[in-house]
Amino acid sequence: MTQTRPPAEVPAPARPWHATQAPPRPKPLTTLVATATSVAALTLLVALGEWSHQVLLIPPLAASMALIAGASQTPLGQPRSVIGGQLVSALTGFLVLAVLGQGVWSSGIAGGLALGAMLLLRVAHSPAAATAVIVAATAPSTGPFLALLAAATVLLVLVGLVGNRLNRQAYPVYWW
Repeated sequence: MTQTRPPAEVPAPARPWHATQAPPRPKPLTTLVATATSVAALTLLVALGEWSHQVLLIPPLAASMALIAGASQTPLGQPRSVIGGQLVSALTGFLVLAVLGQGVWSSGIAGGLALGAMLLLRVAHSPAAATAVIVAATAPSTGPFLALLAAATVLLVLVGLVGNRLNRQAYPVYWW
């Protein structure tokens, strides 16, 4: 009885070191609409903040909007993760603040713990870890901060919904 050898695998051609595996660049119109959506949402937060004499735009929300407008198909950009992740992280920051007090050490711990809390609750949203850091570093008033954060994240999702519809992208992939 003769044994048959498996066919020899042909090695894939070597890729030049400079060749990218990055996804293709989006179409110009897609980029334009995503950019305009992001600018509209963030400047709307600024305008509402000026009108109400409150700070609505914090840096993590700009990163959240980047995910909503530019990576809307990912789990990190879904409304559940954006809104839930930001609120869970803020609450984590307030918990750390209550136990350890305000400071840079508390901020580092809050940011790390926020990731764990988000993962446990299935609302992972990377920009939100920075919200926990901000809370532990600045010690804002709990009620107003949470209310403004909730309103701001809902507004970002709503503007993102419009922008993604204009871009003919199904958003959200899931709500909850």
